[in-house]
Amino acid sequence: MKKLSELYNIDSDVLVRGISINSKEVKDGDIFVCVSGVNFDRHLFVDEAISNGCSCIVASRDIGKKSVPVIYVDNTDTELTKLAKKLYDYKNGNPALFGVTGTNGKTTVTSIIQDMLGDDICGYMGTNGIKCSKFNQKIRNTTPDADRLYMYFDKFVKSGCKYLSMEASSEAFFRKRLIDVIFDVGIITNITEDHLNIHKTIDNYVDCKLELLKSVKDSGLCILNTEDKYFEREILACRSRVVTYGKKMDATLRLVDYKYDNTFMKITVSYKDKMYSFDSPLIGEFNVYNLMAAMLLLLEYLNISIENVVKSIKNLKTIPGRLQFLEYGQNYKIILDYAHTPDAFLNLYPSLNNMKKGKIITVTGSAGGREISKRGPMGKIVLENSDYVIFTMDDPRCEDVDNIIDDLVSDTNLNNYERIIDRKEAIFKALSIAKEDDIVLIAGKGVDDYMAVGNQYLKYCDLDVIEEYFK
Repeated sequence: MKKLSELYNIDSDVLVRGISINSKEVKDGDIFVCVSGVNFDRHLFVDEAISNGCSCIVASRDIGKKSVPVIYVDNTDTELTKLAKKLYDYKNGNPALFGVTGTNGKTTVTSIIQDMLGDDICGYMGTNGIKCSKFNQKIRNTTPDADRLYMYFDKFVKSGCKYLSMEASSEAFFRKRLIDVIFDVGIITNITEDHLNIHKTIDNYVDCKLELLKSVKDSGLCILNTEDKYFEREILACRSRVVTYGKKMDATLRLVDYKYDNTFMKITVSYKDKMYSFDSPLIGEFNVYNLMAAMLLLLEYLNISIENVVKSIKNLKTIPGRLQFLEYGQNYKIILDYAHTPDAFLNLYPSLNNMKKGKIITVTGSAGGREISKRGPMGKIVLENSDYVIFTMDDPRCEDVDNIIDDLVSDTNLNNYERIIDRKEAIFKALSIAKEDDIVLIAGKGVDDYMAVGNQYLKYCDLDVIEEYFK
């Protein structure tokens, strides 16, 4: 909490408790910043913000005389970041920021980093919320706007966190949410086509991912996957030291071999000309790569010995909604996963085939209001790798679910599927037809706690539905 006079050159003892860019969420004492917004210019909602108790308005165009002080600036979007830094006394490096971006693997890598370092000194921010040993709460965006971002940074510092492992989404860079944020470490897991409804072209999408590497401090560290299609472009974007992981002989941390062993992966890597073998509870080749990215941060940035890093791996927790095995005493496997792109499914099914004894039954859909071009290839991959598929809704927004399913089956003549629009009914059906040793994959939403229908976010969670079935 600060006086307005501490934030701006104005003679006012008005107390500022927080910052808001949503007039409906303004609380007493908040500054309301009229950012341009994705869909609406926030200057249009000044009166609502005042009625909800804001203490001051920051605007970039004339809004007339108001009952609270009005501060005029050239650009409210960039001002939001400056103001948040001042209000929360933010200093670069406190906490040290470990940013992870990529089409797939962000949540897993950031979660592994927190798990290996301990949630008493390392926080997590991303798809699964904000959490450390002192708190665990949901957040709206994978990477929040500056008004919340710096408030969360402050919250982590006050909770004793020296480090923050955070997902840095391409949309966050596109929306300028991470302006002036300096990262200590930047990791790119992989880049495949996604979110073209926002970025329009794959080149634009890649450019937004590369912004993370450009935001790493000179004395920081960039961690790259040598097998990523855009590896050469990524290298050129780095201005700090680079270390790599993958199967290539010159990788800093080289993958030598891995094998599936029931519920573990047996992994062998080479590091500084020595071989190390260990077990990991995180199943799948893609998780081997995710693990190696996290390992490099500990090895090369925090200088933790590889012996100590390897010791901690066997105790890693599985990531909620990421190849998450659910146990209710059933004689078949239930797996919850966030897969929602062609690449994610291509990486997921080999792991399922390695443990397959019966049939693979998949429940999935595709989000409405997102790129249509990925639906046909994704549906084809799902149908070719499943014995049976139930296509259903997955955040349809303003699209008709039947039309989305038409797109999903447009690239194949396979007919090993049915449509059940209601996702709860679809999951109940999949669980009811599963036999001993089958695998039921419920994909797309992970542990999301909402369903986006029309312009509403309705309460919904796959995990709750599965638990209800067994009750």
